[in-house]
Order: sequence, then C-alpha cells, then structure tokens
Amino acid sequence: MGTQTKIVVIKAKEIIYTGIFLVLGILLIILLMNMFGKGTNKKAETTSKYIPGVYSSTITLGDNTLNVSVSVDEDTISGVDIENMNEAVTTMYPLLEPALNEINEQISSVESVDDITYSKDNQYTYIILNQAIKNALDQATVTEK
Repeated sequence: MGTQTKIVVIKAKEIIYTGIFLVLGILLIILLMNMFGKGTNKKAETTSKYIPGVYSSTITLGDNTLNVSVSVDEDTISGVDIENMNEAVTTMYPLLEPALNEINEQISSVESVDDITYSKDNQYTYIILNQAIKNALDQATVTEK
C-alpha cells in the first residue's frame, strides 16, 4: 500500500533542444501574427495629396474656350497655365493674364487654392480661374479607398 516514487531522468541535451524548439515556435507564432494579423491587411497609407501630372479644365469666355492646365507634384501645385489664349481673348479680357500671374506667384506658398488672395477690382476673374483650378485638382486628388 505504499506509494512508490518514480524517478525521471532528463538529460541536459534534451532540455536544451526543447528550449530551442520552444523559442523557435514562439518566434514563428509572432511572425505569423504580424504577417496575417488585422493590421497588415490595410494598404500603406499614402501621404501625398495629388497624383503627379498635368490636369486641365475648360473655361468658356464668350465664344472662346480656354484650357486651364494645372501641374501638380505629390504635395504641391507647381503651376497654372492657360492654353488656347489668343489676341482676341487678351483684348476682350485684359485682366486674365495678370490674374494668372498673381495666382502662379501665390500658388506655391498657400496651403489651398481657397487661400489665394486677390483684389476686389478683378474678383470675378479670380473666381473664374479659381473654379477652373479646383475642377482640375478634383481629377488630381488622391482618393482613399
């Protein structure tokens, strides 16, 4: 009726092997969790505001249709240009070129197109150009999925 004691002999070599396999198993589990966990299924967040390129929008002034081209980098607007400008347009709308030059001077230093300042004397010219720039930037804006 007595209890017999059992003696278990464990060799040091077996303890070392077991420890190594245990550490490798834990590292494998951590690696799999990082690879296939919730956080890694998200796409890398883009920090850029625009897709680099040249985008255009049209303005109709009288019988003339002008293309407003907006050049953008990833984060900034590089410049604004008007295509199809001829002498008739510059004669009929003399404030168009000076307004465009002032916009190009301010565009690199402002955060948004809405921050561009203009005088009250030619506010309608600025409003037309500002809206055309916004329409072109809508095409260049990076959309989040």
